[in-house]
Amino acid sequence: QVQLVESGGGLVQAGGSLRLSCVVSGSIFSANVAGWYRQAPGKQRDLVATITSGGITNYTDSVKGRFTISRDNAKNTVYLQMNSLKPEDTAVYYCNVNRKLIGTNIRYNYWGQGTQVTVSS
Repeated sequence: QVQLVESGGGLVQAGGSLRLSCVVSGSIFSANVAGWYRQAPGKQRDLVATITSGGITNYTDSVKGRFTISRDNAKNTVYLQMNSLKPEDTAVYYCNVNRKLIGTNIRYNYWGQGTQVTVSS
């Protein structure tokens, strides 16, 4: 049974910082891509950042230079450090693990329950 549990969301003023954490149970974490997505009210869920098992990162343009994704494979945890937050960063943030079955091109997505981030102006 795979579970992703996020924490660290909250209310912060513009310019402030938050650090999100996501603990992944089960044995799928260390070998697969992990990431963070966000969904604002009335909008689709969008990619924020991803990190491969080897530490290669990718960010959406709007967060480059402000957010940092990292992972600790020993702790089955992925983090999102968010600095210089803006009101437009307000959204529910979801942790994701994209699991590729070894020897196939089959992928499964696992999601956390989401954590609310609200940035006031």
